[in-house]
Amino acid sequence: MSEDQKRADLVAKHAATLEQAIDAVHTRKSWSPYKDSPSTKIHGPDKPGAGKAAFEARLNRPFEIELPGMVEWSGEEVSPFTQEPLGITYPLCDPERVIEAAKTSMPAWAKAAPDVRIALCMEMADRLYERNFEMAHSVMHVAGQSYTQSFSGSGPNALDRGIEALAYAAIAMANVAPTAEYHRKFGADQVALEKTYTLVPRGVGLVICCASFPTWNAYPAMFASLAAGNPVVVKPHPIAILPMAIVVETCRATLAEFGFDPNLVTLAADTLAEPVAGRYVDHPDVQIIDFTGSPRYGSYLESTVTGKLLYTETAGVNSVVVESVDNLAESMRAIARASSLFSAQMCTSPQVVYVPGEGINTADGHVSFDEVAAAIVSEIDAIVESPKVAAGIMGAIQGQVSLDVVAEAAAAAEDQGLAILRQSAPYDHPDFPNARTCTPLVIAARSEHKEMYADERFGPVLFIVAAESGDAAAAEATELARTRGTISCYMYSIDEAFIDRWVDVYAQVGANLTINLTGAMWINFAAAYSDYHVTGLNPAGNACLADLSFVASRFRIAQRRRPILQGAA
Repeated sequence: MSEDQKRADLVAKHAATLEQAIDAVHTRKSWSPYKDSPSTKIHGPDKPGAGKAAFEARLNRPFEIELPGMVEWSGEEVSPFTQEPLGITYPLCDPERVIEAAKTSMPAWAKAAPDVRIALCMEMADRLYERNFEMAHSVMHVAGQSYTQSFSGSGPNALDRGIEALAYAAIAMANVAPTAEYHRKFGADQVALEKTYTLVPRGVGLVICCASFPTWNAYPAMFASLAAGNPVVVKPHPIAILPMAIVVETCRATLAEFGFDPNLVTLAADTLAEPVAGRYVDHPDVQIIDFTGSPRYGSYLESTVTGKLLYTETAGVNSVVVESVDNLAESMRAIARASSLFSAQMCTSPQVVYVPGEGINTADGHVSFDEVAAAIVSEIDAIVESPKVAAGIMGAIQGQVSLDVVAEAAAAAEDQGLAILRQSAPYDHPDFPNARTCTPLVIAARSEHKEMYADERFGPVLFIVAAESGDAAAAEATELARTRGTISCYMYSIDEAFIDRWVDVYAQVGANLTINLTGAMWINFAAAYSDYHVTGLNPAGNACLADLSFVASRFRIAQRRRPILQGAA
């Protein structure tokens, strides 16, 4: 079978899924081509064991992958669950040779039809989904996510974000007519032109991944750039390389199988001691940069990168305003669960809960500030008391830095005489006795202690702040979002007038707001195709996952025109 026929068949294979994805982003409905449960009822009895075996076969050996410019091997990943090195080494490559190889791969990829490029990306996503049990163990043992969260959040949920970006790329490129005829009379002359519009990719794309959720932002960034005709260099965090090495391996094999240069997707591994991202960022041929990570480096990029496309997601201070509730236990359970999920090592984790100092109204009567705080602590304790439940929700602490965050917050609270409502302590993981674990530290504070809680603390630290009133709480929460950034905000109120007063303010500061959500769904769950993730309107990032602007500038349009010859068909 010819390469052209293979590619045409691939386009046909994925056409219906792409059409459904486009429909989903237009309607914002619940949809996914993948299942995010690891249940053997869905996947059969063999895949879980095979995935674990595939992961274990990676340990204590080189990750065999052919890349341009390989100069040495290194690896420093340590499992948060065993606290033992994975023993995997990865090739470290010369950036100049990686970029040169990416440039060489680009012309043929740019010439390929957009539907072919999109279909190739969708095929990559399907193949990654087939390897998701291996991916789940890989994410677990570099990031510390629980098995179920690694399977779902770093698997299908992340792949959905990638497919979502492909849907927007398809929409953006379809909006450009490939050809047109232009007829107009100028004086006595009738002008007739034929015009051709060419989609031109911007250049090499660099995807800088975060450590705690390496795939979540990588998939949409990679697929958006690839769909628009750009090659991609993937730069994983040095303590979380394995998941992205698997991604690059899968993408390269897929490209080669369909006749494209595998150097369209390359891996730029590095070490903590010798980071390499700056060499790619500064290279003139790197024209697109997607960054997920710390506010410090993100801010540096935003202030220094010029003449290139830069998409950032960093972090912010996510707040909850509790003005009044229908059911105290259910509302505080929702907050406690969100604060405990992945030990608050998520960009959507609540960090500050504002409660009026005079207490709140509930369907069962008025309750005090102390009672609200005690209800949150009680719900956290209920999670911690069951090691199996704690393991499934909290997972492990990725690195010592998050333990330091907790210790520093506790020391600062004691120095200022604040009440520690719940001390942080390890819990005993039922499957990994050496797991690095840490349960939430809960601190009672007041607005005058703002400097303690106004910066992101990447770890299980929760501040419950006594505000003067519900309106004062919402005012501070929105100001915090405007000045320090936020990705997700939450509100509980049974007063519709209160909600109406504040929803527009939250929107104006670029805060995505969840109101009165309780029950089985995590309040900090963001659904691809339906929820916009980050607004680009506050310091938490300048890009949104995903909207049309996330993909539309990754290509530009060049045109040519010439007279239509008389008598031409």
